[in-house]
This record gives sequence, structure tokens and C-alpha cells, in this order.
Amino acid sequence: MTTALMDATLGDTLSRVTALGVDRPAITLDDRTLTFGELDRRAHRVAQALVREGLRPGNRMAVLLRNGPEYVELLFGAARAGVVLVALNWRLAAPEVRAILDDAEPALLVCGRDQLGLVPDDRRPLVLEDRYESWLEEGADEPVGHDAAPDDVVLQLYSSGTTGLPKGARLTHANLAFTPRMGREFYGMGPDTVNLVPSPLFHIGGIGYGLTALGQGGHTILLSDLTPDHLVAVMERHRVTHAFAVPAIVAAVLAAPAVGNADLSALQRIAYGGAPMTEALLRRAIAVLGCGFMAVYGMTETAGTVVSMAPEEHETHRLRSVGRPLPWLEIRLVDPVSGDDVGVGGVGEILVRSGQNTPGYWHRDDPTTDADGWLRTGDAAYRDAEGYLYLHDRIKDLIISGGENVYPAEVENALAANPAVGDVAVIGVPSQRWGETVKAVVVPAYGTTLDVDEVLADVRTRLARYKCPTSIDVVAALPRNAAGKVLKRELRAPYWR
Repeated sequence: MTTALMDATLGDTLSRVTALGVDRPAITLDDRTLTFGELDRRAHRVAQALVREGLRPGNRMAVLLRNGPEYVELLFGAARAGVVLVALNWRLAAPEVRAILDDAEPALLVCGRDQLGLVPDDRRPLVLEDRYESWLEEGADEPVGHDAAPDDVVLQLYSSGTTGLPKGARLTHANLAFTPRMGREFYGMGPDTVNLVPSPLFHIGGIGYGLTALGQGGHTILLSDLTPDHLVAVMERHRVTHAFAVPAIVAAVLAAPAVGNADLSALQRIAYGGAPMTEALLRRAIAVLGCGFMAVYGMTETAGTVVSMAPEEHETHRLRSVGRPLPWLEIRLVDPVSGDDVGVGGVGEILVRSGQNTPGYWHRDDPTTDADGWLRTGDAAYRDAEGYLYLHDRIKDLIISGGENVYPAEVENALAANPAVGDVAVIGVPSQRWGETVKAVVVPAYGTTLDVDEVLADVRTRLARYKCPTSIDVVAALPRNAAGKVLKRELRAPYWR
């Protein structure tokens, strides 16, 4: 594989792809399409406006918006002005938004009218629907004279908060420069790609993944509605070739009544990640959608994907794998206590050493990497003899029952093989006898009646007895964050108070 051209900054990326054709479609939301020429001009105007507002290189601009073309032009405009875009999660409660704003200390807040209720009273935001266009019109379609450096921070994303208070991971131009390379070399993207981005742009699976196709001069499709029928309709209408989806989105597409009659023949590849994909769901998705599926693993702190498995590698015996490390980085699996490397088949914490790694968290002195540049991910995995990684769980989600280690993902996969199980999460709960015992929280499959005793009997034919749930709770839905990850902290809380 040849070494790909690496743009030094996001501004360089936008200038390069605009040169491919100013009238090429860049971003579409519903009936509105922004060409690359328009995106380039509007990004210059954003940069001009930020300078007029008094923002200087290194200052922060917070963005509290739903997905839309403005989000992308704000990112590129901030990059050209040396300003850091702080992406805020509009699904949070007002106190949570205030806590992040207090931490980020933005000099400017841009929000939508629908998000005004989340904004503290002492903040005076620039409201998108009220003043944004006139704000841009005061500027010019020309550079502001700032020369960004590759190591300058350009984006600040807050962790999804599955385990506690979110932290602001800072990402540089150099970190994000790897995303277009991923698009070329691993996602199979080019200038003719039509890429669906259903994830929120305040998440690395949205804004980071979006740069994969945009960095080729491809067409990026955003969504205003995540209902199953709308997803399918957008894929058919725009002849979508690529998409990234968390398993919940894949399941939603398969559940859409329209999927059986939709023409999705343009689909080439769907990348999946962000949460475990069960074998049962993956097999069904491959059969129904008929395109290649690509497993990816990464995190905010690594600016996205660090491990991937191509469609042709999806052989039966490794459907639970997330793949092998990308060639420009290093991966280790270590014992979380001793720090020693584990061998083939041994479960250890994933460590990453890469040019993608964040330089650190905002307002935190604790280093994100050790002296040798290794980032601890907090995720547990094992490696087979061919070098493929298999995720188990977050290290902190490990269940120790009677001295035996139980990895929830293994149990979840076994439970999901039962056709009566639509969604499932496994947690550890207190046990007087074993210290912890295994509990499953299950959402029945659509149109089925779940018999708890039958599910327990079935899973005992698949797993060692100590790994099997001792109880099952049946619920209507699992709590998830914006990235689609199950909030196991919320599921555990009632039992451990």
C-alpha cells in the first residue's frame, strides 16, 4: 500500500478538494446542497467573522447545533482562523451543558434556536436562525492571514460520559489529517463517493468520519431525522455508496418497512463500530443489504479508527473481530495490573501509539500517554494468531464472579443468538456468595414474547455456567448515549447504591 498524501491542515484539505471542482456537491441536508466552492467561500467568511468578534488563535468557539452544513463550515472557518471548535452534545441536560461550557471557556457560542433552552442565562449565543447569515455577509471571501501549524489544536470533543464527567479531548490538524487517508486506503472512497453520516457531528464518529469522504472531494449526506424509513429513503434517493453506523442504526435500517423494496444497489460499504455488533445482527445485515461490511475500532482520543477489518476478511470464524491495526500505528495488549504484554489469546488492555493520539485533555494535567507515547484505551481485547483483535469490554465493565473473569460482550453475543432477544446488555451485580454475579438486561425482539427461563436454558448450552446470567430483566429499551453505547453505569447504579 502506497503512502497517501497528507494535508498539513484542515484548511489545506479544503483548498485541495475545492480545486477538484467548485460546483461539485460537498454536503447535503434534506433539500439543501452546499458545493465545494460555496463551502470554501463560507469557511473564509466564518474565519473573517471570528476575527471581527475578537477571537484570536487558540481561543475557543463552542457549537451547540444539530447536524447541518453550517457545522462543517464553522469547523473549516475556525481552522483557518486558528480557533478551536468545541463541539457540544445537544442531547445533554442544561446542567451538563453548563458544566462543559464552564470547562471549555469559549469566547463565542453558536447555537440553534431549538437549543436555546440548554444555554445558561449568562451566555449570549449567536443563534443560527436569527443572525448567522448576516454575520457571514459582513466578511470577505479571502484568507484572514493566519498560518495554521499541523500541531495546532483545531477540535475539542468531550467524551461521551459513559463512566463519569466528560473530558475535553483536544485534536490537532495533524491528528485529523489521518482521516482522509483512512478514506482512501481503508474505506475505499474517492471523488465519486456518496457518504452517509448519520452520527451526530459532536462525536468523532460524525465529524471525524465525515472527513474521510470530504477529504476525497466526495459528497457527504447528513440526516435531519433518524427514523428507519427516512434513513432508507435518503440512502435510495442519493445513491449512497458508503456509510458509518453504530449497531443500533444498522438494526433500525433492517427494521424499516421500506427496506425490502428500496433500491440500495449503490451501497458498497458500511463501516460499523462504536458499540459491539452481535454476530446475529451482522449476518442479517450482510444478507439483507448485500454490501461489504467493515469493522472499525477507535475512540475520540485517537481521532477515530485505529483498527479495521475489511469486508473480504469477514470470514465466519472471525465475525466478532474488529480487525488488525492500521499500518501507520502500533497496538499492544497489556495486563492492566502488571503492564506486561499478553500473548496470543490472552486478554489485555489495548494501548495505542500513533500520530493520531490526542496531545491531551483540556484543563487536565494528567498525561494521556506514557513516556513512550502509549495511550491507554481502557478497552479489553485479545489477539489471535493472525493478529486480529477481538474486543471484550471496557476494563471497568469486567465482572469478577467467584474469582473468575467474565467479559460481558461474550455473554451478550451468546444471548443475542437467541431470536427472541432484540437487544441486550450484561452487567455485574452484587452477590453475597460470589461477590458479583451476572445479570442480563434484555429487550425482546420485535413481535416476540420473551420467556426468561427459555433464554436462560438456551444460553447455558453456549457458555460455561459461571458466565451465564443468574437473572434477566426485561425492558423496553436500553439507555444509550449519543454514540449509541449502552450506559452500563446507569444499569448498574440501582444495584450498587
